[in-house]
Amino acid sequence: MARTHRPATALALALALGALTACGSGSDTTEAAENKIAAGQVPDYYPEDYSALIEAAEKEGGKLTVYSNLGDENMAPIVRDFKKKYDFIKTVSVNELDSDELFQKVLSENAAGKSPADVLISSAASAWADFSGRKDTVLEYDSPEAAELGDEAELLPSVYSMSKDPMTIAYNTSLMEKAPTGIADLAEIMKADEGKFKNKVTVRDPEGSFGFTVTRALTEGNPQAWDALETMLPLTRPETSSGTQLEKIVAGEYTAGFLISASPAYPVVEDSAGLVKIVFPKDGTIVLPRGLGIAAKAPHPATSKLFLDFALSQEGQRAVAEGGLSSYRKGVEGKGLHTYQEVVDAVGEDNIIAVEYAPVAKNDADAWLDRFNGLLKK
Repeated sequence: MARTHRPATALALALALGALTACGSGSDTTEAAENKIAAGQVPDYYPEDYSALIEAAEKEGGKLTVYSNLGDENMAPIVRDFKKKYDFIKTVSVNELDSDELFQKVLSENAAGKSPADVLISSAASAWADFSGRKDTVLEYDSPEAAELGDEAELLPSVYSMSKDPMTIAYNTSLMEKAPTGIADLAEIMKADEGKFKNKVTVRDPEGSFGFTVTRALTEGNPQAWDALETMLPLTRPETSSGTQLEKIVAGEYTAGFLISASPAYPVVEDSAGLVKIVFPKDGTIVLPRGLGIAAKAPHPATSKLFLDFALSQEGQRAVAEGGLSSYRKGVEGKGLHTYQEVVDAVGEDNIIAVEYAPVAKNDADAWLDRFNGLLKK
């Protein structure tokens, strides 16, 4: 994982926010314009025999099962517009699972007989790398959208990036008046008043796949971050979910949190009436692609291919952005929509730390965790 050079009261607010694990619209309260779908039509750069794939999908019965680490609000616009695209699609079952749990579920189900999973969506980079490296796990498929999206679209063989979601610093403005500009700046703020910040800052627990991915990406992409972490981690408390972190920032239990995914944070910022804000760290904003692939033993392989292509298409990426994720396809824009480009505009391409989908040797992972947890005093 390396730095890339490419393109009310707190309680009342907490009650109003509801389930924070779901991701919704961004900080602009204006609803995005309707996503106009060209029903039944595909781009002219698709293969001439793509109609045969559509016919094969029709014969599969119009059903699809998705295993995903996304909430209903994230998936709803994508499912809605996929059904508009192909009116024979009647049932899309979305099973919400933890980032790495879904891979274990597929492996267990296949071992016991057959998994119902067609499409897999997860931002657990190391878990994806481990899963796809096994035999008969990911269906080989060359999406016609890949060439339109560039080299960064394919994260692993036949595993594509559905979105590029930034990690932020989130903070409670009633407890921290001045916004930190980055990780090093947050460390300086904490160092200046350790008593005030002890156990009042949160980070994602590195023991989980998501937490390990984003925390390790920080130090791999910006080795100087270790200096800041030496100050921050002894005063920091880990949490296992973004929803818990954001809920406690709203309630004032935490003053701030770092490496907070923007996807669940956007609706919290919007609903908090200025109580919670987020910033993209100018000394290195981690951008985590969300992997999308088809299970090798998918019961509905043709329908799965249609879904994958749609999610990567111009129409699909517009739906992805409407669901609160960060689209990386050029041309996707509008009120309430968040994109990878807005992160680049905020911090500059040189300050983007792109997470690579690659396995990490156990010895390297253990050594890194020992160092991080040693500072965290777990």
